[in-house]
Amino acid sequence: MKKYTKKEILEIIEKENVRYIKLQFTDMLGTIKSVEVPVSRINHVFEEKIMFDGSSIEGFVRIKEADMFLSPDLATFLILPLESNEYGKVARFICDVKLPNGEYFAGDPRSNLKRIIMEMRKLGFGDLNIGVEPEFYLLKMDEKGNPTCNFSDQGSYFDMAPLDGSEYCRHDIVLELEKLGFDVEASHHEVGPGQNEINFRFSNALEACDNLQTFKQVVKQVARKHNLVATFMPKPVSGMPGNGMHVNCSLSDLEGNNLFYDETKPAGLSDICHKWINGILKHARAFTAITNPLVNSYKRLVPGFEAPCYICWSDANRSSMIRIPAVRQDKTRTEIRSVDPTANPYLAIAAILAAGLDGIKASEPDIAPVYDNIFEYTREEREKNGIFNLPENLKDAVKELKKSELMRKTLGEHIFNKYIIAKELEWDQYRVLIHQWELERYL
Repeated sequence: MKKYTKKEILEIIEKENVRYIKLQFTDMLGTIKSVEVPVSRINHVFEEKIMFDGSSIEGFVRIKEADMFLSPDLATFLILPLESNEYGKVARFICDVKLPNGEYFAGDPRSNLKRIIMEMRKLGFGDLNIGVEPEFYLLKMDEKGNPTCNFSDQGSYFDMAPLDGSEYCRHDIVLELEKLGFDVEASHHEVGPGQNEINFRFSNALEACDNLQTFKQVVKQVARKHNLVATFMPKPVSGMPGNGMHVNCSLSDLEGNNLFYDETKPAGLSDICHKWINGILKHARAFTAITNPLVNSYKRLVPGFEAPCYICWSDANRSSMIRIPAVRQDKTRTEIRSVDPTANPYLAIAAILAAGLDGIKASEPDIAPVYDNIFEYTREEREKNGIFNLPENLKDAVKELKKSELMRKTLGEHIFNKYIIAKELEWDQYRVLIHQWELERYL
């Protein structure tokens, strides 16, 4: 991430004919919001004088507390080629949200993540390095421009054109990401028809979340140019693989050395790595409502597909919730496989980080890895071996979240309480609906 000064930004604005500035922030549910100003107001942007109505944003405040201000992170300055035109270019800043008194707003997910990162650094760690693997489907539109459940192609894992009809769209997405400075490592067709995955280089926790939000915007914008709709919905079509977002994590010291690797230990995994795994597994049921936030998320976390259902880890077994990829030394990492791409990344990474740090501080006996195919176990066999289920629906996930003091501290009282209210409402709205399956089976 480049550390821009105000002077450098003003020079770029002048040189590149930037005419418009977008000030972006993320609400509690992970939706990107934007306040847009002409470039003539750039000094007001730098002085944090751009205001918006927080009472209209999901999970923010009541109407009597509405005034909020946007604090731009200068390192996130980007020119947006997809949104520029012959009149001039459009640039953006990602912002934190502040109150009129200058304090950071407790309901801002990005500021909240920065708080948890500071707690990590107080323990002597340098960075949490994050690499994500977001999956998405490309769907055809109908004549009115609405999404259908018709896939962009009938390809499967690693297929090429002509089976991979998404190839040209995916190529364009990668090229647009590279224009924005993304270091794309690989892109390919996934298992489902019309399903794709694009992986970009890992970065520190905050930057990774910022990049993921930008990535989602680019994917949707480029898909639309190809007359397609991109969806990150965890399970858009019954019977097809779901969209996951594996989260690869490693902690570094102040010199940037990977603390998860120790060549003297079995499998090269350090004591810190084992304690981190303990914490993730211990709190997995509590943070699932955050990492898998939708009613639809739990249609993906079912047996029969590659998404994990059970709380365990392995250095080889892909049916585990946590897998350790084969690479070692500076690339040693834990791959958390349960997360889906509809999660608010700032909340999800905060929850994962807090859970892992809690495991490191607790110093409990290491949880043993599992090498069998857990999908072949009966429930009794799993529980006998200390392997428990992830929550099976949003209602149960929210129950687990409500019981967790760690997640309450991690999210802070404001987000914790507002988030639970929003998710309980979502469940209540879902459970009173009559679904097509019921009509076909019972009517």
